[in-house]
Amino acid sequence: MKNIGWSKKVASVAVAALVFGTGSAFAAEQMAAGPQADGTGVASDGWYLTPAGKQLTLGDFPMGGAVSPDHRYLVVSNDGQGTQSLQVVDLNAQKVIQTIPYQSKEALYLGVAFSPDGKTLYASAGGNNKIRVFSFHDGTLTEQNPILMKDSNNTNFYPAGLSVSPDGKSLYVADNMNNSVSHIDLASGQITTTTPVGQNPYTAFLSQDGKTLYVSNWGESSVTAINVGNMTVEKTIKVGLHPNAIAENPVNHQIYVANSDSDEISVIDPKSQSVSKTISLAPYHSAPTGSQPDALAVSPDGQKLYVANAGNNDIAVIDLAKGNVKGLIPTAWYPTAVQVSADGKQLMVLNAKGLGAGPNTQKQYIGNMIDGTLSFIAAPDQGQLAQYTEQVKNNDRFIQDQHGERNGQSNHEFVIPRHLSQKSPIKHIIYVIKENRTYDQVFGDLGKGNGDPSLTMFGKTITPNLHKLANQFVTLDNFYADAEISAQGHNWATGAKSNDYVEKNWMANYSGRNRGYDFEGTNSATYPKAGFLWDNAIQANVSFRDYGEFMNYDTNKGQWLPTDPSIGNRYDPNYPGWNLTISDLDRISEWKKEFNQFEQNGSLPQLEIVRLPNDHTSGTKAGALTPQAMVAQNDYALGQLVDTVSHSKDWKSTAIFVTEDDAQNGYDHVDAHRTESLVISPYTQTGKVDSTFYDTASMLKTMELILGMKPMTQYDAAATPMLNAFTKDPNMAPYTVASPEYPLNAINGQNAPAAELSAKLDFSKEDMVPSDVLNKILWRATKGNAPYPNVK
Repeated sequence: MKNIGWSKKVASVAVAALVFGTGSAFAAEQMAAGPQADGTGVASDGWYLTPAGKQLTLGDFPMGGAVSPDHRYLVVSNDGQGTQSLQVVDLNAQKVIQTIPYQSKEALYLGVAFSPDGKTLYASAGGNNKIRVFSFHDGTLTEQNPILMKDSNNTNFYPAGLSVSPDGKSLYVADNMNNSVSHIDLASGQITTTTPVGQNPYTAFLSQDGKTLYVSNWGESSVTAINVGNMTVEKTIKVGLHPNAIAENPVNHQIYVANSDSDEISVIDPKSQSVSKTISLAPYHSAPTGSQPDALAVSPDGQKLYVANAGNNDIAVIDLAKGNVKGLIPTAWYPTAVQVSADGKQLMVLNAKGLGAGPNTQKQYIGNMIDGTLSFIAAPDQGQLAQYTEQVKNNDRFIQDQHGERNGQSNHEFVIPRHLSQKSPIKHIIYVIKENRTYDQVFGDLGKGNGDPSLTMFGKTITPNLHKLANQFVTLDNFYADAEISAQGHNWATGAKSNDYVEKNWMANYSGRNRGYDFEGTNSATYPKAGFLWDNAIQANVSFRDYGEFMNYDTNKGQWLPTDPSIGNRYDPNYPGWNLTISDLDRISEWKKEFNQFEQNGSLPQLEIVRLPNDHTSGTKAGALTPQAMVAQNDYALGQLVDTVSHSKDWKSTAIFVTEDDAQNGYDHVDAHRTESLVISPYTQTGKVDSTFYDTASMLKTMELILGMKPMTQYDAAATPMLNAFTKDPNMAPYTVASPEYPLNAINGQNAPAAELSAKLDFSKEDMVPSDVLNKILWRATKGNAPYPNVK
């Protein structure tokens, strides 16, 4: 067992994370996210990555794969934001022997399948609406003419998971964007039948007898069973939330379905076409969700089911006779596929995020800089599995969350309560979500903390309030966004997770591969089981108000409306959501109106979520505000918010949490996830540097502890609370907003760097502009002729 020494180290961090005090600091081990020198890694959430077995580096976000019928090769589909590719792995030599790259707008997406004779490979091409066809000989793929998925309606089928019939004459394809499944006659290469199924089908799994097609409806809680003979629906089977992968037992032919947002396996009896058993993947009793299963494989003897838990970075080994989890095998970050060798002695696991990111001064864009990996793992015996299980528990901090009711606990005040029965002097939280900056990009020039001033683009003269706040209150120089980009980021920032639908679909949207942006409440497929922060507040009887988060503008009603119905009427319809042409100063002006009314009425909500998005910037289009002006406006808006609160009667009982939804638009010398964050309160007005490893989930956990809300997922349950940022001795001095040092109305001229390119970019929706393109524009706009970071 490699790296077993990490177990004790991680366990000490996990225990420390749960030993809360009255405001005094606790010991927290110093670490940084990213790949480590010893072949391990640290994810952005602080969970350790100690993958079992031998690791092979692959491409950008490996999502699917298929083993050749002769068991000599594995073909992997890398489906990330950057260069997508098919890679052929020689399983005996354990090395990549061929890579076929695809630049956008050419695409791949999840599905890979061999013909029964192993001479042909089919690969789904997602947004290209075609199935790629390859001849395959001695480990070499040769691309042939594709099968075009077309109809008279110009349907966006978006082929995903697929299966080939036992006779090699038919191909079955899950049409992810068309809520259907298609039968393709391989002789003619034509779609013969398209059958409606549920929302956003993930895969089309053909039973071994070739008679029944099972389609997992990723966007809901069902599996559709289809009679292959006439392609009609036999039954819609209710399973857990957001099912994806399907597998069949080769001995008794039971069907297994992974439910990605309820952390379960549904066992389907093929005779009755109903669920006969449900197997929990919860890592401990009463655990919230977060395991996020997304791949399955059955041992050849039918006795074990291997489940890739993408959220827990492990493979769960299920004893099928007993129907429970025997143990866990550690993997790298976000496993997406698992295969078993013909003799059952070896597992092959695809890990989409490998060992993490690390600094992005060499490989620049966080969206495509993370290398996926393939793990070759000897199937463990019970003794080895027990060791592996302990390693996973330590890696993932599986120590049951202690934030609950306790008998006999005193009811006196704790700044950050230990239990729900304890109360905090902080009664109100204002949670500010900004957009896409790294730590170094803003705070590299702070003069304290771990910053690199050479990477600072929006320093003190652009962001005087951010700098003043970091110096006056607490500097957080080891805080990480749990997302790579905004599609994940707003889910992480409000739901403590980004579910499997979001994780596997944002890349196509961000790379222009024919997929829309449906990640902020506009598609129920993105909703985790516990919902979002507002759902949590409702359950805890915590009053809240939403300003701009998960909001869209309704042109008919002339107001902003929530995309998630559960927000109800707890929002300001006049507060703008995403629209970079609206100043953040106008947003804060609207927020102030309501804040002053709440103050007058004594009805300030316990939780306010305030979106301030304009530090994203709009590039250098001539006539538009300069990037510096947009960031300076954003800075001044935040300064005004803090000034207003700190001069109010509720200042003594308020904490303002500020973070970026992600850190994708900039450079950082520690890790591409490290971001600018603040905690502003009389209880954090210390002027100190807190280098404790915190992440998005840490911030959410701290807010939940203060307001008496339970964790939403395993991530905020296990996260380190931001205890070291607080003191039990408050400083009630108010904050005075710093005046702008950069003109807030500065306009890009005709000769601004990349002005012509910026004019062609689409800023109407979050992250529609390729972030690597915007990053280069912003570097030129803010750094002039300074040497560009050493991008490889």
